[in-house]
Amino acid sequence: MWFKALADDTGGSFSLMERHLPPGGRMPPPHRHEGNLEAYFVLGGTVEFRIAEEEFDASAGDFVLVPAGERHTFGNRSSAEARLLVLHTPALDGYFEELEALWSRPEAPTSAQETELMRRHGMEM
Repeated sequence: MWFKALADDTGGSFSLMERHLPPGGRMPPPHRHEGNLEAYFVLGGTVEFRIAEEEFDASAGDFVLVPAGERHTFGNRSSAEARLLVLHTPALDGYFEELEALWSRPEAPTSAQETELMRRHGMEM
């Protein structure tokens, strides 16, 4: 993940990051952000999305909007890397900073640790 805009840069209005998704990567647990709109712009590859009851693939040039409060997840189930820009409004870069720290430990985090982190940042499963 590479952040292009942080909460500190935008007065908390939004955060913007570029993500590279490895082939066959796992999807985050389906979740919702009660107060956050989330938008994706696919730069390359194919990304699988699940939003509410809909499942679809998006590829380079596609824009996907997840309204605040809508249950969703995404991931790269293909055999090639995927790249995308992710916009959160208001900003959520603090969550991703903590998530990176959690995943940087020698042992993989438990689902309970990930769930607690998500809850602290206003996400619900």
